Amino acid sequence: MARPPLRPDSLEQTALDLAEDKVEAHVTADERSHFGERSAKPSRLGRSAAGETARGMQIVTADKDTHYHGHRDRLRNRYRENGETALADYEILELLLFRLIPRRDTKPIAKALLQRFGTLAGVFGAPPALLQEVSGIGEAVALDLKLVATVASRMLKSEIRDKTILSSWSSVIAYCHAAMAHETREQFRILFLDKKNALIADEVQGQGTIDHTPVYPREVVRRALELSASAIILAHNHPSGDPTPSRADIDMTQLIISTAKPLGITVHDHIIIGKEGHVSFRSLKLI
Repeated sequence: MARPPLRPDSLEQTALDLAEDKVEAHVTADERSHFGERSAKPSRLGRSAAGETARGMQIVTADKDTHYHGHRDRLRNRYRENGETALADYEILELLLFRLIPRRDTKPIAKALLQRFGTLAGVFGAPPALLQEVSGIGEAVALDLKLVATVASRMLKSEIRDKTILSSWSSVIAYCHAAMAHETREQFRILFLDKKNALIADEVQGQGTIDHTPVYPREVVRRALELSASAIILAHNHPSGDPTPSRADIDMTQLIISTAKPLGITVHDHIIIGKEGHVSFRSLKLI
């Protein structure tokens, strides 16, 4: 028996339901949907407006926001064919954000990050809370950016592990800079070395305020004895950016040297890390 013809209002409801299903599927599939408010189902008034759209066959879906897909493909192809030299810093950041924010135009976000933090190193070194102050960066993406920074730091640390530190000095500086330059508070770090000047351990001994970290020479020496270290390298950062040693830095270093020397522990150097450079006490002839 033939099916009765559908009434016009049934056609309208069917088209409306299909449109709603498509929008809801898009929202569900977006694993980063917390960057925008989840769409609620239309009200009765909204259903009427949607019905008018469906009758006119002008249903607008989320596909209108996919204009950046061609840009992503072009950027990937440039990187594939020419490597990093073909891309600006914001484009390198874009490539990473493609993965972290799959359904948004990430160029404005990349540029905003660089404008806020100055450099790629500044972006990856920034605390998660500050990263989240940039529009488009949520907690998940902030943690992913910090993960990249951790990977970079571990890579640099692997360059000095089990090697003679004094013959890999540039690697030591690179590692300390990556680990400390963008910390917002002072951090006091010690590299403990064995008789061959190979790295035994790398430890943060103290963390303080914007311009001061309490350091206790006896604790530094005690930890060196626990690790059977024969030598140490001191390092701390200046969040202000200027690595020039203060009078307190110099006095504290001399006190650690005088405490360690009778016990056969050598202080090879004290490095102060700033955002734009570093200072070596040995190079300044302060040790």
